[in-house]
Amino acid sequence: MPDIENLLLTIVTPLVKYPEDIHLEIVDGDEYLEYHLQLNPEDVGRVIGKGGRVANAIRTILYSVRVENHRRVRLLIDRDGD
Repeated sequence: MPDIENLLLTIVTPLVKYPEDIHLEIVDGDEYLEYHLQLNPEDVGRVIGKGGRVANAIRTILYSVRVENHRRVRLLIDRDGD
């Protein structure tokens, strides 16, 4: 299985002001492999971008990675503590 976690952190870390507040939780389901990205509230806007452009670009890259059992990858971006 590709290292999607490493790919995601490599993309997101340079974008944020507080990289120590990045937490990634992986939920392994039947249909989806969900990545829950929790960030410092000040960094959420940086990762989502104006009109969601940055988040959509990140999702496009992640969704292009093949995952075993024909599951789909899903990225959810949350503020820390939400």
